[in-house]
Amino acid sequence: MTVVPLRAARVYRSETAERSVHAWCHKALSQWPELGPLPPVETRLGSTQAFRAAGGPGTPVLVLSGTNFNTATTVPAARALSADRPVLLADLPGQPGLSCSQRVGGARIDTYGAWLDELLPRITDRPVLVLGHSRGAAVALASTPSPLVAGMLLLNPAGLTAAGVSSESMRTVLPWMIHPNEHTSGRLVEFLSGPSTACDEHRAEAEWLTLVARHCRTGSMPSPLQAEHFRAWSGTPVAVATGSHDQFFSPARLHGPARRFLDTEVHTIEGAGHLSLYEQPEAVRELLRGFDS
Repeated sequence: MTVVPLRAARVYRSETAERSVHAWCHKALSQWPELGPLPPVETRLGSTQAFRAAGGPGTPVLVLSGTNFNTATTVPAARALSADRPVLLADLPGQPGLSCSQRVGGARIDTYGAWLDELLPRITDRPVLVLGHSRGAAVALASTPSPLVAGMLLLNPAGLTAAGVSSESMRTVLPWMIHPNEHTSGRLVEFLSGPSTACDEHRAEAEWLTLVARHCRTGSMPSPLQAEHFRAWSGTPVAVATGSHDQFFSPARLHGPARRFLDTEVHTIEGAGHLSLYEQPEAVRELLRGFDS
């Protein structure tokens, strides 16, 4: 039976807002000319824009970004990963980026899992590792195991358990949403990052998050998935990793669900926070190497 998703609001506040976000994305993508766009894929969630870059001899990796992030924001990290392996990236429909701008109502993560099932054979004919960051990890877990998925790295993963919410997170997120500017976005990036990250190293992320808060309707963190999603992956190599200072998905918060649902330990990326893919791409690159051995 074909699943017809319920359409909700557009991610952008106006057509002008959409053009501004797209312009930022194209400028960021131009910093890595070797990352080429694939033909847009029409899916149940609308048009999906994926990208590919050549790389080392390892198994290719498909990167699925977290909430409010996309291929353009992931260019520096993807370049680091490409030293070992080809890299594929896909902008999630309903998130700021170059895919369909319509948000989806109803059982969104289940619908995104079906979207990934549909997308994967359209962008690769050989097995890949799926690297899901935050929301992207929940999307990966909600998809269906297939011969095209050689393994999964769930990084700072949503989907395994509810995100930790504190008064500090509210004091940081709400000012960014209400008054997005260099200061509030910088504070948000600092909150999302670990102590190993210098504030001036991630100005591009702060600039991007200011743009998102001004021009987009931001989404919330996905709820934990149901048990059947985890059982389905018992025959696939799965690794879980998070930053030692991740305020939403700490190692302690993930340890029990990772062991109980996926029979795996949690790798801790020391000094990193929730943005570990962007903070320490070399550490993520090393984790991916574990699937090649």
